Amino acid sequence: MSLEVKGKIKQIMPVSSGTSKAGKEWQKQEFVIETDDQYPKQVCFTLFNDKINLIQNHEVGADVNVAFSVESREFNGRWYHNINAWRIDSLSPEAPGEFPPEFSTGDIPPEPANDGNDLPF
Repeated sequence: MSLEVKGKIKQIMPVSSGTSKAGKEWQKQEFVIETDDQYPKQVCFTLFNDKINLIQNHEVGADVNVAFSVESREFNGRWYHNINAWRIDSLSPEAPGEFPPEFSTGDIPPEPANDGNDLPF
């Protein structure tokens, strides 16, 4: 099952890491977005291992569209949920390019000399 949600990045948490019982190393990073719905909701997403680099091109305040999947698992009679992001697309307009240089009156070319041969049309 794959879902998507749009919102503004509110928080990006630091990367955490560890080693599983099987001896496999893992990394995860979480981030929170706030939806732009009539009644905004905050949603915390998890990025695992190689997916961590997806958030590196985004910063707090950026508008994004997040594609994610939901996963639940049972442990000791309790259910735990992960909202795993697998794609983050920027919705913010691209940063403006370099502005043109400032204009000064010295940039105006001189008027041509009037030799009487100029026609008004």
